[in-house]
Amino acid sequence: MNKVIKNVLIKIENSGYEAYLIGGYVRDLLVGKSSYDIDICTNATPRELLTIFPNSNTKNLGGIDFKIKEYHFEITTYREEIKYKNRKPIEYNYINSLIEDLKRRDFTINAICMNSKGEIIDLLDGTKDISDLKVRMIGDINTKIKEDPLRILRAIRIATTLNFSLDHILYKEIQANKKEVLKLSNTRLKEELDKILLSDNAKRGLKLLEDLGINKLLKISNYNDLILIKNLDAMYAQISIMYELPFSKEEKNNIEIIRKLIDKKVITKEDLYKYGLYLCGIGAELLNFNKKELTKMYKELSIHDKSEINIKAEEIHNTLNIDYKEINSIMKDVEKSIIKGYLKNKKTDIIKYIKDKRKE
Repeated sequence: MNKVIKNVLIKIENSGYEAYLIGGYVRDLLVGKSSYDIDICTNATPRELLTIFPNSNTKNLGGIDFKIKEYHFEITTYREEIKYKNRKPIEYNYINSLIEDLKRRDFTINAICMNSKGEIIDLLDGTKDISDLKVRMIGDINTKIKEDPLRILRAIRIATTLNFSLDHILYKEIQANKKEVLKLSNTRLKEELDKILLSDNAKRGLKLLEDLGINKLLKISNYNDLILIKNLDAMYAQISIMYELPFSKEEKNNIEIIRKLIDKKVITKEDLYKYGLYLCGIGAELLNFNKKELTKMYKELSIHDKSEINIKAEEIHNTLNIDYKEINSIMKDVEKSIIKGYLKNKKTDIIKYIKDKRKE
């Protein structure tokens, strides 16, 4: 355990309260992964936590959060949840029982605790499920899914990223309640799909979604020939999703360009000029094209932007007495000819080229 994390736990304990690491940090530690999102549960109330960490931010659901170096801490008070609305508990009570707080959580592997001495406190057999490579839900699965349908995708995402299996009872309950995912916001859906697609086991995750019938609901298809690449736009470009997801304008543009490059199955000088080295580099990786050769092609381009053309519209107008209405199409032709290597980027050559074209 990092000294920074240990000191936060000790600070709470020295104030007279219990404090345990919980959730993804402990789980990832036990499977040999690193994490910088630190969840701590405690019997200290939010008001009491604010006296211990006065510069922290308060959270809506009974707790505080703050950053120290690369770590983001979220500290919450033990609680029991009474009533949910739109995935959020709208009625809950603060309690003084660790075990009761653990029972409200989603999966056993996320309910393993660690104290400031580095000792594991496992009250719900989460370590056994880690040994069995299994994702198992705490409590009544049907109720937990209805309370928060995101738990369906979280279960699949965790199974994917950790290369675990879903507990057979959880698997059946997800199949039976799969339509609950349609109650989720598009933003939440995309966040979980992003994590699945960026996993080393993305193919397995998509197959699990398929087997559970969720791909059909979300209209996801064409992923059998998926090439794994650590670029989200590239992953989305390789599959078909008809379900409306909240892609940014830049994401939509990048996905569309990468798809065009994949469909063409070749990257040309024109592509490098038009789309740039970054997106063409992603296309090259998907097409198994030599990236050194691609970089060489890019460097050898006569121009990388139309502003580099060695003649301006005004010069064409003044030198050749050409109307400005024609100049736009002339400049586009000049630009294209330079990129293809038909024309040198020299003013004298360009003027001669324009004169000759006008004689034709």
